Amino acid sequence: MPIIDNAVYRDGRRVATPASLEETFETRERHGGGFAWIGLYRPTDAELDAVAAEFGLHHLAVEDARKGHQRPKLERYGQTLFAVLKPARYLDDVEQVEFGELHVFVGPGFAITIRHAESPDLARVRRRLEGAPELLARGPEAVLYAVIDEVVDEYGPVVSGLENDIDEIEQQLFDGDPAVTRRIYDLAAEVMDFQRATKPIVGILEALERGFEKYGVDLELQRYLRDADDHVLRIVDRGESFRQLLQNALAVHSTLVTQRQNEEMQRLTETSLRQSEEVKKISSWAAIIFAPTLIASIYGMNFRYMPELETPLGYPLSLVGMAVFAAVLYVVFKRRNWM
Repeated sequence: MPIIDNAVYRDGRRVATPASLEETFETRERHGGGFAWIGLYRPTDAELDAVAAEFGLHHLAVEDARKGHQRPKLERYGQTLFAVLKPARYLDDVEQVEFGELHVFVGPGFAITIRHAESPDLARVRRRLEGAPELLARGPEAVLYAVIDEVVDEYGPVVSGLENDIDEIEQQLFDGDPAVTRRIYDLAAEVMDFQRATKPIVGILEALERGFEKYGVDLELQRYLRDADDHVLRIVDRGESFRQLLQNALAVHSTLVTQRQNEEMQRLTETSLRQSEEVKKISSWAAIIFAPTLIASIYGMNFRYMPELETPLGYPLSLVGMAVFAAVLYVVFKRRNWM
């Protein structure tokens, strides 16, 4: 049985550390009025069934815990509360957010925590509660509230990590880094996952608060929960602002890409215009040279019977014709700004 810690508490103090579930049940019966807190880490189906049979857990809640991949929620089965939480932690080495899953069963005389990831640090929660026996003496609900508070507290470093990543994106945007588009989309996906983990906690806390009067929740626990509620509301607001910042970053990136493309098109257009002017000049000179070349080529053919071959003025007339044609073409091209 992957039991991380197993203890029986009475009046806020640990009175026994049973070695098995059967011993936990017997010890709890001997210390009437106390409750057992069992911490499990990734139990198998058979192990989960054993816990469910020992403490009479509802089969629907057990099925949810068995399948995993549940959204954060709070459900009540008779006198038993079943909570699903999505803890998260920021991994600095890869600059990513890792999400886990935590199931909490709280009922008369027991609190069962089932952890499926490395976070949250439930050992720290246990130490903190054992250091505050007056709070632990308020029963299993104190465990649930303390676990929720720990999950919410561990969202703080995640918020800081995401904020730092978004600041880096702003620098990448204006540096023209080609990898920035992929990073924006990856970060947006992480922020959405973070919102899916944090937003439902607001509803969970509201549901618990609605049950304060009906289930006679201790006043100190009510204060404890309201403090966690204020904290999670601030975190949810930050998550929403991150999403808006990333949407703005994507819009700015699109604008910058369009601007760079326009500048490149403008440079290409200017180059094309310069090339067109050069082509015009080359074409103009080619046309001017073509007319004399045509005349010279005609009279350069060695045929006996050709007009003007016997005329004394033939040669000067040909030269004059070449000059006139060239001059006329030059004037025409000059007026059209081809030259």
